[in-house]
Amino acid sequence: MTPEERAAYRAFVRENHPDRGGDADAFVAGLAQLRTPTGPAAPDDTTRDDVVFVRDVPLPARIAVALLRTVRRHRRDRLDRLRPDPDPDGPTSQSRSAP
Repeated sequence: MTPEERAAYRAFVRENHPDRGGDADAFVAGLAQLRTPTGPAAPDDTTRDDVVFVRDVPLPARIAVALLRTVRRHRRDRLDRLRPDPDPDGPTSQSRSAP
């Protein structure tokens, strides 16, 4: 993809994306047109239907996922603090008699 094609693609997405108020059907049709290769090496029957719109996850589910991630992170941090140092005489440890 040339820089000009990439700029045109990004401009189209920026102006027509359904999350920004664009029409979903026009967006899918425009993406299919932009993604169809052109030029001498392009096959004639190339079509792509890989655009899928996914609905947002409901707020309670997002809160539950965030809560689970937080609990797991805190549990992992707590277990890391409780585990003994595998090499107590390593270069970073100091003896107790050091000032």
